[in-house]
Amino acid sequence: MSVADGVSLLRLLARSLLLAAATCAPLAAQPLQVEQVAPGVYVHLGQHKDFDEDYDGDIANTGFIIGTEAVAVIDTGGSYAVGMALKEALRRITQLPVRYVINTHGHPDHVFGNAAFLKSDGAGGVPQLIGHARLPPALAARREPYLRNLTKQLGAGAEGSVLIAPRHTVQDHLTLDLGHRKLELTAWPGAHTDNDLTVFDAATGTLFSGDLLFIARIPSIDGDVKGWLAVTQQLKKLAAALVVPGHGPVTRDKNRALDRQADYLATLLRDVRASIRRGDDMTAAMTTAAASERTRWQLFDVVNRRNVNLLFPLLEWE
Repeated sequence: MSVADGVSLLRLLARSLLLAAATCAPLAAQPLQVEQVAPGVYVHLGQHKDFDEDYDGDIANTGFIIGTEAVAVIDTGGSYAVGMALKEALRRITQLPVRYVINTHGHPDHVFGNAAFLKSDGAGGVPQLIGHARLPPALAARREPYLRNLTKQLGAGAEGSVLIAPRHTVQDHLTLDLGHRKLELTAWPGAHTDNDLTVFDAATGTLFSGDLLFIARIPSIDGDVKGWLAVTQQLKKLAAALVVPGHGPVTRDKNRALDRQADYLATLLRDVRASIRRGDDMTAAMTTAAASERTRWQLFDVVNRRNVNLLFPLLEWE
């Protein structure tokens, strides 16, 4: 072999090694699109998709709040990959440590991204994961079906997604300090779920309601409808200038949005009760209950049937 041939072979080998390294190296997550809705308050709006409709883990609203010393993340998305994409978006805005990761409740589209944040990324220590006092048992009870469903829905896209329950919980109220910025956390009685938590940023008057408020997307029931209507009245009394719902656009007209949601819940409750009094079976109730609300909500036909399926047997025992 000539010297020239040897040099060519070495160059070819070097290029092959570089290509192999590039192929094996993990790609950085593409950042989620986030918008600053108030000073230091960033939100990513999830898509209006159902779990059975081309679900990709990105249907819930997520966000973060930046203080002078640290950051709090509110909800992390429906998979590890979505959580990493949110983290990448955060890191393009600030290098302050993430001190807290807050789950507004335990539904999979809000919590499966936790693992992306619960390790040090060089900006500080491991953040505290915080949720409602009833969140850990709720996650424990649903761990296996949630993981099974996510694997079925996302396939390889579910890789790295694990359910991590908070070690720090809120029984009633908790105040967190991010540095010249305090967050007020409130644990609510049974409503959308039995583990709903809100986050209020006093500096900007911004409330992260979690799924206690749905806008545009039809509310999904997994708790106590009557309790939800009662909590709605309490939420209306809060002096929030801006609300980030669990699903749907950010609003500056909190009470109008809460009233719109309450109209649906009250109509559903009334219609299901009427079906039971008439002697209808649950299948019939699925087509008639809250039918007057159909044109007002996205994903109505799918989610409303599930709501009736949950509510009907409960109301039969009233």
